[in-house]
Amino acid sequence: MIKVSLTELYQMNDNMFLCAVIVPRYEGKWVFVRQKGKKTWELPGGTHEINETITETAERELFEETGAKKFRLFPICISSVNINNRKSYGLLFYSEISELGQLPNSEIEELKLFEELPENLTYPSIHNILFNKAVEFSGHIKTN
Repeated sequence: MIKVSLTELYQMNDNMFLCAVIVPRYEGKWVFVRQKGKKTWELPGGTHEINETITETAERELFEETGAKKFRLFPICISSVNINNRKSYGLLFYSEISELGQLPNSEIEELKLFEELPENLTYPSIHNILFNKAVEFSGHIKTN
């Protein structure tokens, strides 16, 4: 069983985070990626590496999985995912991408822009909650 919880941002040591997940927008559309060999869509993100802040993880993963060259990144909240009584923590980010480059050679095969949450998700019970939180958050961002 999977249980996802979201909590407000508070001081948490970066080494407590397993991953960063980013909900990005580009030209008014939501960015989702598809890994090589899969037919489902997911949000960009990945594992927090040693000697890296969680924000650096988000920046690296956003570039590696989307080719984003210029973007603004906003931390939203802490997510905890409990799968079969094993809990892990991640930091959820919202991003506004202003420039996309070529998709780097990585595990990502395709990037696609969507008007709304796609139906064919790799992790529907997790990404549905994270996406909805980011949509709510994005309504409070002031654009310059």
